[in-house]
Amino acid sequence: MEPIGEGALTWRSLTAADLPMLADWLREPEVARWWNHEHTAKAVDRDFGPSVRGEEPGEDLVVSLDGRPIGLLQRSVIRDYPEDLAEFEAVIDVPDGAVELDYLIADAESRGRGLGSRMIAAAVQSTWRDYAAAPAVLVAVVAANTASWRALEKAGLSRIAEGAMSPDNPVDDPLHYIYRVDRP
Repeated sequence: MEPIGEGALTWRSLTAADLPMLADWLREPEVARWWNHEHTAKAVDRDFGPSVRGEEPGEDLVVSLDGRPIGLLQRSVIRDYPEDLAEFEAVIDVPDGAVELDYLIADAESRGRGLGSRMIAAAVQSTWRDYAAAPAVLVAVVAANTASWRALEKAGLSRIAEGAMSPDNPVDDPLHYIYRVDRP
């Protein structure tokens, strides 16, 4: 497969009109394997509606390649989500203001072509502009998700720890790798 090195990679806030598309993405087998999320309209509205309505501090962003939606990027200050903070702090010290990322590429034809690492690297660079107090970006990824942690490494993040965290999919072992990049 040829790498996806060209094309404009952009993102925008998830809207209510995007929720059916997101439900379709969550149904896609490779996405469902790692996200393990209910994909009924009711469940997607329950879990992503608060972000759409501005009722929670994190960002849910639709990622597009040349204007075509291809994935989702989630970005938030870790301390804004106490459950996430507790998971991270069980393994590492979390610097105040650190931001976490989560992501998916819904378009199966775009996977395995370098798009994930491009998306992650762009999100990190944007984080330094958008989150002035963020000293670091942290990402926890289940150890079994080799494609995800390889994309993190290609994007310039370093594995700093490993430990038990609750996996999104109960079929996975709790072992997670934690990746970090510090503000330049």
